[in-house]
Amino acid sequence: MMIERDRRHRMDRQPRILAVDDTPHNIKLLEAVLAPRGYAIVPAGNGMEALEKVATERPDLILLDVVMPGMDGYEVCRRLRDDPATRLLPVVMVTASGDQEKVRAIEAGADDFILKPFNHAELLARVKSLLRIKEYYDTIQAQAAELAELNRTLEARVRQQVDELERVGRLKRYLSPQLAELIVSSGDESVLESHRREITVVFCDLRGYTAFAETAEPEELMGMLREYHAALGGLIFEYEGTLERFAGDGLMVFFNDPIPCPDPAARAVRMALAMRERVDELARSWRKRGHELGFGVGIAQGYATLGRIGFEGRFDYAAIGTVTNLAARLCGEAESGQVLVSRRVHAAVEERVEAEAVGELALKGLVRPVPTYNVVALKELGSSVGA
Repeated sequence: MMIERDRRHRMDRQPRILAVDDTPHNIKLLEAVLAPRGYAIVPAGNGMEALEKVATERPDLILLDVVMPGMDGYEVCRRLRDDPATRLLPVVMVTASGDQEKVRAIEAGADDFILKPFNHAELLARVKSLLRIKEYYDTIQAQAAELAELNRTLEARVRQQVDELERVGRLKRYLSPQLAELIVSSGDESVLESHRREITVVFCDLRGYTAFAETAEPEELMGMLREYHAALGGLIFEYEGTLERFAGDGLMVFFNDPIPCPDPAARAVRMALAMRERVDELARSWRKRGHELGFGVGIAQGYATLGRIGFEGRFDYAAIGTVTNLAARLCGEAESGQVLVSRRVHAAVEERVEAEAVGELALKGLVRPVPTYNVVALKELGSSVGA
């Protein structure tokens, strides 16, 4: 912390003692006693020179003779106490007489006094004690300054943190938490601007959902959708996919954008098979409640135009192009438990999956029939086909 650095700096340098006396011999005596103990002596021959050196040399303590020509020690001390910058600077008055001058020294603002000729041990003890008190005071002042600075910037820092949380929250609507936090921490949202890139698109929904939605009680329908969305949402985050839409039972997720990823087709297929397994578990509980619901997936790969769309307060991140339509059409053709993929996706993953050719499907909106494959399992995992 800044306070600790300042404290170490003060400890590392020699304490500066301003010795003020119009007799050079007296200053040499003070230096002979104090310098061997690690104190740096700054001499001044009169009151005005003393005030000038206080401003330029920034001493830690002043040994101030009382009787000097021109400005005496009392006046020097009063001026130091009138200045906020030196109000608490330790001052030891050096006097040759007794109680009357001691009283005047205290009234002028001195912290301590010592009689001439001074006792060496007494001088060292008083200097050491006052420097220790000054160090405590300097620490308190530094802490107060740091606290004042923290308070001054608190509102701005809180506002910045709130803005960052809001940005993360907005991005998490369609990005995995990892990607959202990466974009926010880098401060670069240019990756969300319109561009064109090859992506792998996963489209999935439930078989039998329309009939179920028409007959189910609203509470039951919403409860089932919450289970379904929670199960699949966790997998989207786990595989770091980008969620394009959540519409009823239909989900669209794509890979390789806005942050490129290695082997997006394989990642998409792995996620789809994990989704199928998770929905199979849910379907067993739904079946016990009398609901027969299945799960189908379509996956396609190709180029799309991507970017942030919407309006202030409600932005989404969208992929537009034939590849998204193809994934949706394959999903529509998939029977319960099928993961239908296009030829490009199959070519990218065929060494790692067990798949069967479905044939060429004539899909709505596409001019030519589409060679299609059903992914049964991952070879390395040996997964079975979900019902």
